[in-house]
Amino acid sequence: MDLPSYCRNNGTQRVAGLPDQSGGMPGLSFCGNDRNKSAYSVEDGVLNNGCFVDALNLVPHVFLLFITFPILFIGWGSQSSKVQIHHNTWLHFPGHNLRWILTFTLLFVHVCEIAEGIVSNIQMETNHLHLFMPAFMGFIAATTSVVYYHNIETSNFPKLLLALFIYWILAFITKSIKLWKFAECYVGVRHLRFCINAMLVILYGLLMAVEINVIRVRRYVFFANPQKVKPPEDLQDLGVRFLQPFVNLLSKATYWWMNPLIIGAHKRPIELKKIGKLPIAMRALTNYLKLKDAYEDQREPDKAPSLWRSMYRAFGRPILLSSTFRYLADLLGFAGPLCISGIVKHLNTKPNSTKSDDPTSLIFSDSFLHNTSVLAVLLFLALILQRTFLQASYYVTIETGINLRGALLAMIYNKILRLSTSNMSMGEMTLGQINNLVAIETNQLMWFLFLCPNLWAMPVQIVMGVILLHYLLGTSALIGASVIVLLAPVQYLIATKLADTQKSTLDHSTDRLKKTSEILKGIKLLKLYAWENIFCDSVEDTRGKELTSLRTFALYTSMSIFMNAAIPIAAVLVTFVSHVLIIGSRPSPSEAFAALALFHILVTPLFLLSTVVRFAVKALVSVQKLGEFLQSDEIGEDSWRNGDMSVSLDTCTKHPGGMTWDGSISELVLLRLMSSYSVQVSHGFFTWGSNLSTLADINVCQLTMIVGQVGCGKSSLLLAMLGEMQMTPTNLHNLDVKNRYSVAYATQKSWLLNATVEENITFGSPFNKQRYKTVIDACSLQPDIDLLPFGDQTEIGERGINLSGGQRQRICVGRALYQNTNIVFLDDPFSALDIHLSDHLMQEGILKFLQDDKRTVVLVTHKLQYLIHADWIIAMKDGSVLRDGTLKDIQTHDVELYEHWKTLMNRQDQELEKDTEIDNCQTALERKTLRRAFYSREAKNQEEEEEEDDDNMSTTTSRRSKIPWSLCWRYLSSGGFFMVFLMIFSKLLKHSVMVAIDYWLATWTATKTENTPVNSTTDDSTDCEYMSVFIVLCAAGIVLCLITSLTVEFLGLSAATNLHHNLLNKIIHAPIRFFDVTPLGQILNRFSADTNIIDQHIPPTLESLTRSTLLCLSAIGVIAFVTPFFLITLFPLAVIFYFIQKYFRVASKDLQDLDDSTQLPLLCHFSETAEGLTTIRAFRHEARFKQRMLELTDTNNTAYLFLSAANRWLEVRTDYLGAVIVLTAAVTSIWSSLYLLPSALVGLGLTYALTVTNYLNWVVRNLADLEVQMAAVKKVNSFLSTESENYEGSMDNSQVPEDWPQHGDIKIQDLSVRYDPLLKPVLKHVSAYINPGQKVGICGRTGSGKSSLSLAFFNMVDMFEGQILIDGVDISKLPLQTLRSRLSIILQDPVLFSGSIRFNLDPERTCTDDRLWEALEIAQLKNMVKALPGGLDAVVTEGGENFSVGQRQLFCLARAFVRKSSILIMDEATASIDMATVRSLPPSRLHRVHTILEADLVIVMKRGNIMEIDRPEALLEQEDSMFASFVRADM
Repeated sequence: MDLPSYCRNNGTQRVAGLPDQSGGMPGLSFCGNDRNKSAYSVEDGVLNNGCFVDALNLVPHVFLLFITFPILFIGWGSQSSKVQIHHNTWLHFPGHNLRWILTFTLLFVHVCEIAEGIVSNIQMETNHLHLFMPAFMGFIAATTSVVYYHNIETSNFPKLLLALFIYWILAFITKSIKLWKFAECYVGVRHLRFCINAMLVILYGLLMAVEINVIRVRRYVFFANPQKVKPPEDLQDLGVRFLQPFVNLLSKATYWWMNPLIIGAHKRPIELKKIGKLPIAMRALTNYLKLKDAYEDQREPDKAPSLWRSMYRAFGRPILLSSTFRYLADLLGFAGPLCISGIVKHLNTKPNSTKSDDPTSLIFSDSFLHNTSVLAVLLFLALILQRTFLQASYYVTIETGINLRGALLAMIYNKILRLSTSNMSMGEMTLGQINNLVAIETNQLMWFLFLCPNLWAMPVQIVMGVILLHYLLGTSALIGASVIVLLAPVQYLIATKLADTQKSTLDHSTDRLKKTSEILKGIKLLKLYAWENIFCDSVEDTRGKELTSLRTFALYTSMSIFMNAAIPIAAVLVTFVSHVLIIGSRPSPSEAFAALALFHILVTPLFLLSTVVRFAVKALVSVQKLGEFLQSDEIGEDSWRNGDMSVSLDTCTKHPGGMTWDGSISELVLLRLMSSYSVQVSHGFFTWGSNLSTLADINVCQLTMIVGQVGCGKSSLLLAMLGEMQMTPTNLHNLDVKNRYSVAYATQKSWLLNATVEENITFGSPFNKQRYKTVIDACSLQPDIDLLPFGDQTEIGERGINLSGGQRQRICVGRALYQNTNIVFLDDPFSALDIHLSDHLMQEGILKFLQDDKRTVVLVTHKLQYLIHADWIIAMKDGSVLRDGTLKDIQTHDVELYEHWKTLMNRQDQELEKDTEIDNCQTALERKTLRRAFYSREAKNQEEEEEEDDDNMSTTTSRRSKIPWSLCWRYLSSGGFFMVFLMIFSKLLKHSVMVAIDYWLATWTATKTENTPVNSTTDDSTDCEYMSVFIVLCAAGIVLCLITSLTVEFLGLSAATNLHHNLLNKIIHAPIRFFDVTPLGQILNRFSADTNIIDQHIPPTLESLTRSTLLCLSAIGVIAFVTPFFLITLFPLAVIFYFIQKYFRVASKDLQDLDDSTQLPLLCHFSETAEGLTTIRAFRHEARFKQRMLELTDTNNTAYLFLSAANRWLEVRTDYLGAVIVLTAAVTSIWSSLYLLPSALVGLGLTYALTVTNYLNWVVRNLADLEVQMAAVKKVNSFLSTESENYEGSMDNSQVPEDWPQHGDIKIQDLSVRYDPLLKPVLKHVSAYINPGQKVGICGRTGSGKSSLSLAFFNMVDMFEGQILIDGVDISKLPLQTLRSRLSIILQDPVLFSGSIRFNLDPERTCTDDRLWEALEIAQLKNMVKALPGGLDAVVTEGGENFSVGQRQLFCLARAFVRKSSILIMDEATASIDMATVRSLPPSRLHRVHTILEADLVIVMKRGNIMEIDRPEALLEQEDSMFASFVRADM
């Protein structure tokens, strides 16, 4: 058949036998150097000359470059809208993403066209540039088009797109002509050149359509009114720095927009300001509304909404997108093994060396894929694409997970604000449970979402892998794959066991933390009572249980790691052995190494399977917990809560004779009454839960006081009026005058925010300087504020831990006074204040400030002397009202009660007259503690600041990029040197054996080339030899896998055990000064977060780091061994890798720190809200707290998103670097094969090169993680250098009499005391003598040294001069345990531990029940304890929360009486107890506050010296004595 002339000229012709007459430069002729020049002939028509058509194809590309280059280089004035935006991120042309995808596809097709042209050209005798030159120009033009488009789009100059439109049309036409000519020649789809041309025609057509669409939508040309566009709100807000949703596709795929941040981190640390805000679509509020709508849509009367369904509706779409990316990545992953198989197979098959001159010489698609160089490039492109899709999938799931977490946190917070108070107080919903929901359950769900796409991607990956294995090796591959599949259930079993063990570990760890926290909160008491070892042992017991769980956890973890390492070895072993046994021959190198690569791919999904299953199980549990929490009881949705005042109200009207109740009254009367009365309760019957009634029969009507004994329901009444209690007959209404819907409320247990003093007092109200100052004065806060390092701008918090009880209480009262509300509820505001402060607060704060403001005050108090100021009094008993009315009413109607009160009032008045000590003794102590604590903290801060000043910028930078090797060594050495040696040795041996296995496989298969005949006898014998060595090596590899996985885990466990044990002992035995200067939260962090990191996070990171590093090193070693030429390219690649990891590690550490530091305030805000729920609701500040929570969540999410984007930034770069390594390994191998390199070794090198891609990023990630985790070791180590107290003493225990001190004879001789060798003495040369049995009162002004003297008796302070002799024994020589166990003290702050009442009174278990009951009777608690279920074994909750503050103080008194010590010291121990109870307490020996005038001896102190010491009567007789002046000042 005659071909048309186009077809003849498209190839090139050469007439045989004639010499080449072209001369000159044969390499540069466009159409080749044919002698007859027919290539340039146009006799049959211009378009029938193939070379001319190819030249015609150059025209559009040249046109585009000619037009666009001047525009790109000259630039133009920005036509973007006048709004300031992130300049290069405003993408607004329609079809933007489609255009990028089409352009990338176009570039790929051009690469294929160039490759096809070059391969065709190689087969020609002379060079034909027209075969690949147009394709090359097309590639450059396509690249230019996308750069040009990007610049036009970001500058909003659509008219310039016209050039692109013309280019697409021209390119489309020229390619169509070429395709039409191919069709004429009967060139079809079997020919590669035809396929490429067809693809190009389609792509140019689609790009033309995209361009037409832009013209249609934007109307920038051919239309009269172009469309105006505005940048999105996010881009106008320069605070939004997270640009991933706004950048172009290339920047999205490579995270290019992160470059400035990551590289900048090296010069200056990343701060919160630098990462800015989140885009609106990612903010917690947006996602919360999405999730809430989905949740509420499912509400049905009898069925709870499904949280799973809600999550799917709100966040299902991005998960589907991520899954699509994942499928694409997984399918592309199989290109690696197939390309390796192709390269190895065709490496030694020499191409046909005769140069073709056939005019129709066109390459077939399959022969093109037999070219090893083409396969190498395809392998590279497939890897790049696979990794890009994989990272995109990861990013989308992580972003969705973070959005879900934000939405869940907002849902939980909203629920907390509506939680019923009884849920909290009755222990149905504890603070710990809420913290777990916030910190653990939401994170579990987030992690589940991260791993979600694996659930459906993994089965597909496994099935595809097995099919390909079968295609390569037949039945034997199925046997090998069955090993993997059969061992999968074992993996699953291990995963479930791991989950169970982790749960029990968590339980023990929570238990240990609870105990540790209690110890630290009550450390002063434990040291004073010498109980620290009892409590320390209790923590060690719990730690022992935790370590047992951790040991099991380590065992299962190492089994899991072992399975993942051993399964591929076992599968390969079974496959190749069965292949030899079944087929009777060994596999060829191409089959063997493709199978090896496939097995490596198959292991990943099976390894992940166990993890995904584990997280799925955890997610199910978390959803169940969250569902239960969201369904739990809420506080009554009363209409007044929502500010709706149209309710009918029973009202209280006052008549001369008492009260009448009016049910229905006209609106006019109602309005009149609203102006006169604020709160009223009618026949209220309230309960905490559904069973027990707490209060009954109450009616309230400017200053109302509620009085009654401890535990009679005074606080409950206030909560009932706030609507916090459940009502049985619902008759309670609150009526807020002048439409103010909030009540100022100060709780009995002070509640502070983690904020400044000023923020705690103003509490969200506008700042009014005059009002603020008045409140500060009324609460006597100025002296305390003056002591703080930054005045009222000092952060207080950690539940106000760095302030004393009295200071915290006064700030809470100040908050209630400052608020501009109509009603003020004060719950026992005087309990932690001394008489002076109480009086001052009553006069200045309540009677003056609040009464002047004409505000209604409801005051709960034990101070009966203030009853004379009350307009109305409510006396309560056992949960009901005993009497109510004015003092006069009660005097008239209940003479007995009035007389009882009168006795108590006289008693209190006498106390006032006598109480010479009252010069703020308690306040003095508080202020001194504060001064000391802040002094030391300031000193610490100064040291740190000085350190920072010493560093200049360059040293800081170099230090930040260094790896803390010394810390790693310290960590490893705490695990024991033998374990370290075993780990290093077994790891190195294991990886050597792994390389040996693969090398042996290469030499074994190399003996069979692709086309050797099968089944010769010699082959059988050599196969047996090879096979037996192979089996031995594989078995050794499997055993070593087990040993290495066990050594790392148990090395970690050993280090964790030692570090925690040493830390606990150091802390428990540290001097009390250490606890004064170190915030409790900081110490607790060492035992919680840091210990958890050391226990569970460092071992797996260490294992992963060593494994991935050794894998990468062995891979590079193998490639270099196979082709030494590879080493030439290794150096530049290593330099690039070094800089990537260097920049990433610094940025990652900063972002990790930001994530951690922003997480803490968020968790604190949740627990703070849960603790102060009643206060927040009383003040009606829910909206403000919600807003704060959303801000904190967004800040944390921003840090987390940036951290995740930084991880993707690293992974994309290391993956691309890995792909370059594969490409260079392939190219150098192909090149080396020309020098007779065995194809089996090429297969070995390429298989190893593929593993590098997987492990490079893990090296850097693990290195960065380890660096962050080592900070925990550093923090723990910093506490291990703490000095301990000297417990030994110079006297032996046997030298101390059993009954010492028998008499209580005390001699203080020239005593000088200081808190720290760096500080000034607080007692200077003090001397005194106290006779046995004397009752002593110590008094003095602030900072006079009273507390220091009482602590000196217990050797708690540094007695650097002088001595104290008790019954003739120098206490400084006694062992501390002996000294402290023989004396008793009652502290101002009551401390109770969780456990039983018996445990709280006698943790040593040495006393009989009779003795305990006797102590309880003395402390007025016997009847109350008897009524409790279990009596002495009744439960005490954490901190004694199930008892009132007064009752707790009485338990502390009882605890001291149990000891029956001859010396008892009381430190303002009866502050929270009503007078009636105080009266019935027994006298005590060394006393500081009450009944000083009844004391046998009074010591008056000033500035650490004893000024006066005598009987009180003697001192009062001296007119000029300090004591007399104190008494006169108080009269």
